[in-house]
Amino acid sequence: MTDQSGSSTTRRGFLQAGLAAGGAVATAGAARAAGDPLITEVQPWARFTGVGVDAVPYGLPIKFEDDVIRRNVPWLTAETMSSVNFTPIHALDGTITPQGCAFERHHSGAIELRKEDYRLMINGLVDRPLVFTYADLERFPRENHVYFLECAANSGMEWAGAQLNGAQFTHGMIHNMEYSGVPLRTLLEEAGLDAAGTLKDKWIYVEGADASSNGRSIPMDKALDDVLVAFKANGEALRKEHGYPVRLVVPGWEGNMWVKWLRRVEVMDGPVESREETSKYTDTLADGTSRKWTWEMDAKSVITSPSPQSPITHGPGPLVITGLAWSGRGAIERVDVSTDGGMTWRTARLAAPGQDKAVSRFYLDVDWDGSELLLQSRAMDSLGYVQPTKDALRAIRGENSIYHNNGIQTWWVKPNGEAENVEVS
Repeated sequence: MTDQSGSSTTRRGFLQAGLAAGGAVATAGAARAAGDPLITEVQPWARFTGVGVDAVPYGLPIKFEDDVIRRNVPWLTAETMSSVNFTPIHALDGTITPQGCAFERHHSGAIELRKEDYRLMINGLVDRPLVFTYADLERFPRENHVYFLECAANSGMEWAGAQLNGAQFTHGMIHNMEYSGVPLRTLLEEAGLDAAGTLKDKWIYVEGADASSNGRSIPMDKALDDVLVAFKANGEALRKEHGYPVRLVVPGWEGNMWVKWLRRVEVMDGPVESREETSKYTDTLADGTSRKWTWEMDAKSVITSPSPQSPITHGPGPLVITGLAWSGRGAIERVDVSTDGGMTWRTARLAAPGQDKAVSRFYLDVDWDGSELLLQSRAMDSLGYVQPTKDALRAIRGENSIYHNNGIQTWWVKPNGEAENVEVS
């Protein structure tokens, strides 16, 4: 095999390098393995046959991973039907979020709607008001795209300082999945847009079929760009909690606009100014005024390991620092990592080239000497935007808002490997 510089690396050379880097830790590990009964003796799982292929018709995680679950914070809301739970980002790797642990946000609870009972209306300033069944949608040419969905309130409780002790709770209102569906543009064109006249100043209003409807206004230029009417995620049907059978995907924009159980799209002359875009999901500044239409999610990142829920357990030696980065305005171009609270930075390795409006995974491989760390990550996107410090954000926007906090996160890693949420800037 070859390394990134193109030089040849043998297996023996790699092992020797690992022993050298790990020092006594690696040597001790090799010595233990020489007399470890798990190596030298036949174990129960090798003495008997396992379960057959039909034991679990729909595959589930093995019981040893039963801690990798979504988690709620009970005191956030009075009822879970209008609440949020959090993706266990500290326990995942890669970039694709399994549907079974992708975070949920509901305004009136997750509903059960059969595909056979599903209807989508296109009305308003269109040539031909139309109603589509689920079967109708399946007949249109479809597309597949990987996008992240982030709640506008992700990290919102951290505006006033370090609050929640875990990456799952500070940054876990996000997931990144491959969506399959029909471009909204295709359906709008099917209904005809001549009646709307000039499109540059037109809007659409989208509603869900649940009790809250969670209606949102979207400018027509976005609707005709990359918005998707999706009915699959990660290759399978949407989960109930993610809007089965059909949801809206609004790439790069705050998650409340990704209306679930999508039932209606109305073409209009202007925005509706609904509850969810006036009293909610607006950014209140220090002087009491509020910004609205702050749809796009700016570049952001977080180290997922080491972190409070993923401490260092192996002691000094080789350490993989890893995390996630994303931008609603483009692709992630670079992520820098600091181990000293932002005094110095090193460029991390992206697992793959960044994708437009999708999560990127980064790694920084270091040799930890057992001293304390102040871990931070800083993302840069394809537009040249650099993730700011929390102090830089507060200087402009104050602390009144709970939305759009993309400030740099800090984990204090102690000599014993445990980590804590702190703030140094």
